[in-house]
Amino acid sequence: MTDKTMTPEDVVSRLRSGMTLGIGGWGARRKPMALVRALLRSDITDLTVISYGGPDVGLLAAAGRIRRLIAAFVTLDSIPLEPHYRAARERGAFALTEIDEAMFLWGLTAAAHRLPFLPVRAGLGSDVMRVNPELRTVTSPYEDGETFVAVPALRMDAALVHLNRADRLGNGQYLGPDPYFDDLFCQAADRAYVSCERLVDDFGAAAPQTLLVSRHTVAGVVETPNGAHFTSCVPDHDRDEAFQRLYATTPWPQFAERFLSGDEKAYQSAVQTWHEEQQ
Repeated sequence: MTDKTMTPEDVVSRLRSGMTLGIGGWGARRKPMALVRALLRSDITDLTVISYGGPDVGLLAAAGRIRRLIAAFVTLDSIPLEPHYRAARERGAFALTEIDEAMFLWGLTAAAHRLPFLPVRAGLGSDVMRVNPELRTVTSPYEDGETFVAVPALRMDAALVHLNRADRLGNGQYLGPDPYFDDLFCQAADRAYVSCERLVDDFGAAAPQTLLVSRHTVAGVVETPNGAHFTSCVPDHDRDEAFQRLYATTPWPQFAERFLSGDEKAYQSAVQTWHEEQQ
């Protein structure tokens, strides 16, 4: 039995510049934002980021920490295109590999199974092949002789995910409507770190399918109440739409100075103060 509990700073101390970093969640849903904010407080940079992107990508892009992004999209959901990501991309701040959502899924699956690639039909006949000339095709060795896209494995040095509940051993549970492939992120990475809304001693009579992440794939667990803010983590909390609008419309230096200049406790306090000002 191993207690894997850490602080956000402990997690970041195990990351390095130049790493390939996977970030779980989906758009502006159940993102490990407290861990991303801790990463911003470090000097780590030159990252290759793999994500179904949301404000995690926007924050890292605005702060100049990304060298290459591999994503199917970068959205805030209710705001279709993440504005800080868009600004960074328009000024050519980092390289982009943009692939189909299904290709992304099979890239995670290949990495989770330690395969170099998986053959898929997604992407054939589309501009995905044109904008990603490094992609290759393979021909079935069987009688069908069908051509497939050989989607490369999305291997990661480390992955960050956020779940509703976790225990000290590294088992993680989601309570919302969708797993968002966080289990694949953990399996595809050399090391995975799970933040959670609440640590529990056991999961009681939980439905087996909610026990998404297994301890053997997890190197560290961080209890971070409201740690997905401002993204959603239902049923614990919804997306903070008002604050998300503020984030999307505030110049980056101004937003960073007010909300990202201190630790996580300072961030949560600043958010609370801002909401009180709106009343």
